[in-house]
Amino acid sequence: MFSIWLLCYLTLGTIPEFTVSGEGNQLSPENSLIWGPGLRADVVLPARYFYVQALDTEGQRFTFSPGANTFQVKITAPDEQFTRIGVQILDRKDGSFIVRYRMYASYKNLKIEIKVEDKHVAKSPYILKGPVYHENCDCPREDSTAWLEDMSCPQAIPQIQRDLAHFPTVDPDKIAKEIPQRFGQRQSLCHYTIKDNKVYIRTHGEHVGFRIFMDAILLSLTRKVKMPDVEFFVNLGDWPLEKKKSTQNLHPIFSWCGSTESKDIVMPTYDLTDSVLETMGRVSLDMMSVQANTGPPWEDKNTTAIWRGRDSRKERLELVKLSRKYPDIIDAAFTNFFFFKHDESLYGPIVKHISFFDFFKYKYQINIDGTVAAYRLPYLLAGNSVVLKQDSFYYEHFYNELQPWKHYIPFKNDLSDLLEKLQWAKDHDEEARNIAKSGQEFARNNLMGDHVFCYYFKLFQEYANLQVSEPKIRDGMEKVEQPDDDLFPCTCHRKKAKDEL
Repeated sequence: MFSIWLLCYLTLGTIPEFTVSGEGNQLSPENSLIWGPGLRADVVLPARYFYVQALDTEGQRFTFSPGANTFQVKITAPDEQFTRIGVQILDRKDGSFIVRYRMYASYKNLKIEIKVEDKHVAKSPYILKGPVYHENCDCPREDSTAWLEDMSCPQAIPQIQRDLAHFPTVDPDKIAKEIPQRFGQRQSLCHYTIKDNKVYIRTHGEHVGFRIFMDAILLSLTRKVKMPDVEFFVNLGDWPLEKKKSTQNLHPIFSWCGSTESKDIVMPTYDLTDSVLETMGRVSLDMMSVQANTGPPWEDKNTTAIWRGRDSRKERLELVKLSRKYPDIIDAAFTNFFFFKHDESLYGPIVKHISFFDFFKYKYQINIDGTVAAYRLPYLLAGNSVVLKQDSFYYEHFYNELQPWKHYIPFKNDLSDLLEKLQWAKDHDEEARNIAKSGQEFARNNLMGDHVFCYYFKLFQEYANLQVSEPKIRDGMEKVEQPDDDLFPCTCHRKKAKDEL
């Protein structure tokens, strides 16, 4: 990624001499809007962000980009010689921009300036009165209610309520014994206890490498807010474990994917979670970067439906065969074979991976299950193409809030009506475009980093309230340590104040 170190001044070229909205008026720095969580000191995220919306002199919003080089952003710490912050401006091509910045040190205060040429935009400069902590600073808020308010977390999340409704009470002593006996030999599980805001773990099973994703989000949460004491089990495998028709006692299992045939408690997927934690770090695909790489305008997109992936479900085989039969309608190909025998006469040659952002050169995106739910859906929704989604009993944490024909176009699980639905989309171009827009708005408003942190905290908070005995640090558990490789360690004012009491 292209983070900027030390001097955090980002100027993306020179503004055009005359920038106009659709009505022919000039961009107005005074009228333009700036808002978002990145303007609040207490909202600590791996990559903080805020929005800029271009308005003209008549107060009308730009509905297309006024130019990627229009706005200049400068972020400084007035009390410091150096400001170690990476800054990026992301042009969403609809008249709005995301400004995101990742802090590599903590500061007493921050000053954020947004300008067009030499004129401040909206109420710039913005002063964040600190301390303003960076992601790796271990300085949790004791008052979780205040943290939830600062994060603008919802009072209730329907999916959490649905999942926990299966468990009127949770007995930590009981599940600590029964879940490993029932699942521990055949499945890969992590047994976690959070006690006094410290994370402890014991693993069960052979393949536990994916614990790194769960460790990371738990450590990140405990750096930000005082977590409730809670004890729980995480399923590291693909498939949900607790079957609805199970004849055994029901056990609460946290999983990254749910299904209509199971009662697992669903969390945001490891892929989405990792993209939040590593934004402006080691990942290039995240919910913000997608919004700046949505390809050509709707009317200029390729009208062939696109799909790439591996052979992790038989319906994917059928999709590729359908593509070979109707190549002008569907462009689907395998990038890898693992589960089935590769018959080139049926499925064609294995093709090279393409950049995810290149998907958005195409108007129609096919989302079809893999081993379980296809974890690419958040990113597909955030683009400006319309998603055609396979009917499925698998779901991620947000699927039940999506509405078919509003946020995506549904097609049958066996693909029998896919061609019909694609033809409908071509015959109803404006309706398809509106569905794409609604899906994009859903992703923007529900799947950003702060939403993911809210979901995790609310889930653990409400689950903790169901416990009927005290969570314990069990035999065989080890402490999950906070990272100790921070180049610029912080001083937590909360801990200092507590120590002085």
